[in-house]
Amino acid sequence: MAEVILIAAICCYTGITVLNILNSGIHGLGLAAAGACLTVLFALQILHSQPGARRAPARRRALTLGLQVLVTYLPLVAFEAQWGAMAGFLAGSLLLLLPPRPGWILYGLVGVSMLVPPVVGGRSVLDSAYLVQTTLLTGLVIFGLARLSDLVRVLHESRDEVARAAVTRERLRFARDLHDLLGYSLSAIQLKGELIHRLIAANPEMAKQEIEDVLAISRQSLADVRRVASGYRDLSLKEEIGSARSVLSAAEVETVTDVRIGSVSSPVDTVLATVLREAVTNVLRHSRATYCGITAVEEDGLMTLSILNDGVVEGYCDSSPHSGSGLGNLELRLRAVGGELTIDRGSADAFRLVARAPAHGELLAGADGPMEDEAAWMTV
Repeated sequence: MAEVILIAAICCYTGITVLNILNSGIHGLGLAAAGACLTVLFALQILHSQPGARRAPARRRALTLGLQVLVTYLPLVAFEAQWGAMAGFLAGSLLLLLPPRPGWILYGLVGVSMLVPPVVGGRSVLDSAYLVQTTLLTGLVIFGLARLSDLVRVLHESRDEVARAAVTRERLRFARDLHDLLGYSLSAIQLKGELIHRLIAANPEMAKQEIEDVLAISRQSLADVRRVASGYRDLSLKEEIGSARSVLSAAEVETVTDVRIGSVSSPVDTVLATVLREAVTNVLRHSRATYCGITAVEEDGLMTLSILNDGVVEGYCDSSPHSGSGLGNLELRLRAVGGELTIDRGSADAFRLVARAPAHGELLAGADGPMEDEAAWMTV
């Protein structure tokens, strides 16, 4: 629509000049020459008003502007003031194709140059002022409409980019949540499955109890998947600590906990619970731990979660073909609530992961919260 309005304005200004020439009584070759010049000016103005015309090669811009100068000023000799409106096209083209400083200077000079035809033709001062004002106004209208058309195009392209970015963010959010939430559950199910396999013959009752734990973990995993899909991912750190004790115990890892948690905001509680899940998953998959210490303390408005294990093996690499990138995900989550993640390798076989965050922190502005991402994804 913006381009149609621009073309309509150029046609109208050209039509005004046609009417002026016809009204002046010019016939024959003079009228044909005027028609040819008007056609060239119309084509040049359409070309100069195209999006990205300023980024054309300098040589081509100089050539087309030079041609426009000729077909603007030469007909003034024959048609005088009746041709004056076409100088407005030149003024607009100078603003569109040149850098701001020289463009505006030359724009003003074109307007001032329109004082000459009325003086040569013996017209009044009012006619001179009218011609200057018409030229400058025409140039501004052409420049403004051309820029508007270009900005509308850029706006549509930007909207498409925002939509694509929203889809990309939602995909990353979904993948990150699946990794952080299900990695722990699947590792626990695998571990307990191996334990059940060993216990079936030796201790059926204990095997039955472990099967019940597997069923509970699998039900929780299903609930996690549904929360990820719907955008709601609230977790409880206290509940996750209890679940971690059970899983680590099944893996024959001695677990010591120190839990002193006061009032914690839901976003921070969820992030720290996710940190604990990923840390326990790493203990099960990436280490040979026999001991794991879990400390969760709230003090002076600061929540600190520390997970220490003694199972680091030099050169150990997970045999899974997809080992994941959980620690990177956790750093992003903690930054989103104003927290930080630190890793400490104390002795040769010790590994400590510490997460700190304000106890009553909320998602920072610009962080990709669940509902914002979900709404953007659904909109797209």
